Amino acid sequence: MRRASEPNPPSGPRVVRGDATNPDASGPTIIAHVCNDRGGWGKGFVLALSRRWAEPERDYRAWHRERARNDFALGAVRVVRVRPDLWVANMVAQHGTRRGTGGRPPVRYEAVAACLRALAAHAEELGASVHMPRIGCGLAGGRWSRIQPLIEEELLARGIRVTVYDPD
Repeated sequence: MRRASEPNPPSGPRVVRGDATNPDASGPTIIAHVCNDRGGWGKGFVLALSRRWAEPERDYRAWHRERARNDFALGAVRVVRVRPDLWVANMVAQHGTRRGTGGRPPVRYEAVAACLRALAAHAEELGASVHMPRIGCGLAGGRWSRIQPLIEEELLARGIRVTVYDPD
């Protein structure tokens, strides 16, 4: 069995069918997902998170509410402990909740990259593997062909094991 700090094969993250809120992992684990910069928490993957734990939503809402006095912005990450060996990373990488002028999706790829870079530091510090749905590709409207290379560059290249979950 590989440890969290060992590199993934060059083919990219491990992709499995399953529930990203119930990661197939042993040892320290981070579940990562994308949040919007408007304080909205009520659609998509966050609902599955909230069914399991109250802490990620409570922390996100407080972080947004106090944004004038903290780092809440596109590219920011908060890692919230939900069990002794499990954390949820709230990553702000979606501008608003709807497509903008010209049909631009809410996802901001530069913010995804910044979030993943910050997430990598947390994962290294904790010795954790990272588990996620196809971040930025649901309500945020992103394309996996643009997200996966960011995961490879910011996480896999640093030796962090990543598992991506597709719903059953």
